[in-house]
Amino acid sequence: MNLRKKQLWWQALKWPLYSVAIMPIFISAAFNLYLFNTIRFGNLFYFTIASILILFWENLTNDLFDSETGIDEFKFHSVVNLFKNKKVLNLIAYFSLFIGLILISIISLSTNINILFLILGCCFLGYIYQGPPFRLGYYGLGEPLCWIAFGPLAHSAALLAFNPHTNNLSKIPWKESLLIGSGPALATTLILFCSHFHQINQDKRHGKRSPLVIIGTKIGAFCIPLIISLIYILELSLILKGFIPNYCLLYFISLPCAFKLIKLLKNFHNKPDIIKNCKFIAVKFQTLNGTGLILGFSIYYLINK
Repeated sequence: MNLRKKQLWWQALKWPLYSVAIMPIFISAAFNLYLFNTIRFGNLFYFTIASILILFWENLTNDLFDSETGIDEFKFHSVVNLFKNKKVLNLIAYFSLFIGLILISIISLSTNINILFLILGCCFLGYIYQGPPFRLGYYGLGEPLCWIAFGPLAHSAALLAFNPHTNNLSKIPWKESLLIGSGPALATTLILFCSHFHQINQDKRHGKRSPLVIIGTKIGAFCIPLIISLIYILELSLILKGFIPNYCLLYFISLPCAFKLIKLLKNFHNKPDIIKNCKFIAVKFQTLNGTGLILGFSIYYLINK
């Protein structure tokens, strides 16, 4: 395999994006550790593996679905364009989903059955985002679907799975999941929003009305600091209310990435070649933001255990 092909495969794997699967898990685990001084570590291990497998299914099937519409015709790092055999890729994708759901089912049967239903809800939203006949991402609905899946659904499932007191009678912790999950989920949604900036022309050509196709890149770039400010405000409000410890202010370690993303898109929002990797800056922002929260919970636990 030549160097160019290796680089394309490296891009196709999208490994930095797997932080979106991991962050709800570890934020929820750290929150439970902060509350109860212990968590179900076995569930944490298997839940993490399952989430990575399920996101692998979603990423792979999204490439397959996009290949059907032709929108990825010139996306040379698409797995479909690199591997060619769609049947094999489809089998790999759904086998990954199957194993992931088996692991979630084992956790659910031993902890709380609602965990499985919540993750199935995440999978359903992941499918209708790009999958036929829905393809809701083509109608500009990808961002709200992303927020719901990686926010209240994923955090509720994880909070149930890791809480040492969860049993079959435990209710879904909607309030807690909304409070601790809203900011991080919005940071995940920011990644999806930023992924559209460099492909406006392809989206328009293939009838994909992403939010940036609707509002344009200039207004989209103006929205970036507003979205980031809202993330910070949501998380700061939890600290001011005493819902999470002051140490969680460490989420501000994401500020350099926030400034970098804002500056880049403000100056070059209509220059696809310059901003084609802006979503990976958004990934770093999301990862550091979530890591700061996790560190805050962990420091409180270590000091007060």
